[in-house]
Amino acid sequence: MPYMIETFDKPDHQALRLEVRDVHLAYLDAHKERLLACGAKLSDDGKTASGGLYLLDCETREAAQAFIDADPFSQADLFERVVICRWRKAYLDGIGYL
Repeated sequence: MPYMIETFDKPDHQALRLEVRDVHLAYLDAHKERLLACGAKLSDDGKTASGGLYLLDCETREAAQAFIDADPFSQADLFERVVICRWRKAYLDGIGYL
C-alpha cells in the first residue's frame, strides 16, 4: 500500500533548500519508479517552497521512513517535521478506484 510523506521545512531555510535542490532532484529521479507523485508545497504566489508531498509506492512505514531519511533534503537537515501515513488511492487522474 502506498504511503504519503509530508515534509515541513524549518523556518528561514529557503537558501538551504535551493543549495541542495539539484542533488534532491537527482535522488528523486533515481527513484522515480517508486514515486506515484511528488512535489513541493508552495506559497500562494508560487514562488517559495516550504516543504513537500510524496506519494511513495512501498509496503511498510519503515521503507517510507528509509526513503525520506535518504533524501538529500533530510540529510541536509532541512525539515522541521515529517509526517508519514498510509494512503489509499480513491481518485487519480479523474479515475475512481473505490
